[in-house]
Amino acid sequence: MDALDRLAQPGLDLLARVDTLLAAGVPDGHRLWPLLRRMRVLPGDGVREFLDLHPAPLATAGHAVRRLVRAYDDACATLTDPVAWSGPAASAYDEARGSLLRHLDEGPESLVGRLESTAGYADALADWVEGSRLALARALADVLRSAEAVTVVAATRSGGEAGRAGAAYAAAEIGTRVLAVLGVAYDGAETLLRQWSPSLAETTWRENTATAPRPGGTTRIGR
Repeated sequence: MDALDRLAQPGLDLLARVDTLLAAGVPDGHRLWPLLRRMRVLPGDGVREFLDLHPAPLATAGHAVRRLVRAYDDACATLTDPVAWSGPAASAYDEARGSLLRHLDEGPESLVGRLESTAGYADALADWVEGSRLALARALADVLRSAEAVTVVAATRSGGEAGRAGAAYAAAEIGTRVLAVLGVAYDGAETLLRQWSPSLAETTWRENTATAPRPGGTTRIGR
């Protein structure tokens, strides 16, 4: 359980009140409007959806993918074992195994390269989730102890029209703080996707253009 989990219950209670007030009307010209148009979600609903994101499963996935590299290492080691024969068939075998080694583990476009990129992307996403949850927890802590929170709670408990305009403005202020943090978080996710997309593309078979490895060579011909 992290800071966001600990603040979830009181935070969602406050934001449910905020969402109710905002659904009744946001003050004209308030800075919350651009965030609502962009995010297309009320603050409480946005936080509720984000609560389901946790870094641990992503970090675990990264470790699991890296463990798969060992099987490729074993396959490459088998392919580089010495062969006690020669002639046209041996030459053809050398060419074929060189192409296969290149496909398995030579450079970022190889199968191992894609595995390592996938693991790296999972790690980056885990870091993004952890940092975003911390930022959101800080935002919730700030709004929970704010004067605007007192105004919102008082207005929604009374159920009357007195002070409704002030409560609507307070709700908009709280919503702005929360949606601004969520906006930064989703910007970070989009940035990660743009950065990693080229490294996550499907790999294709590449014909070997170099001399096949001879017995006694290294296991990973691309490193």
